[in-house]
Amino acid sequence: MFQIDFAAREPIYEQLYAGVIKLAAAGVIQPGDKLPPVRSIAADLGINPNTAAKAYRELENEGYIYSSVGRGSFLTDKLSAESAQKLMTLEAFRKAAKDAFSNGAQKEELLGIIEKLY
Repeated sequence: MFQIDFAAREPIYEQLYAGVIKLAAAGVIQPGDKLPPVRSIAADLGINPNTAAKAYRELENEGYIYSSVGRGSFLTDKLSAESAQKLMTLEAFRKAAKDAFSNGAQKEELLGIIEKLY
């Protein structure tokens, strides 16, 4: 269900966090759907259960999932396909802006591009 790139610079918990959002954007998981248990994800991906739990905590802190003791974690309606797509797009923009800045782009150049788009 989830894919992790162990060679990526992005932390594993962030990849898992993004994976849930991508699945919601694609409509694979819907509001109210139960997410796989942390231990299951950890075993399937070969990662530490604490790493998977951190991703779930971040998702819960943002209001995208909720947990029920003894029942598991479920997707909330806050993460509809439209809002998930927007989140993915904003994250891609954030990464692109960071890469541009790392490669010497000035703030004014980046703001100029945004101004032209609007």
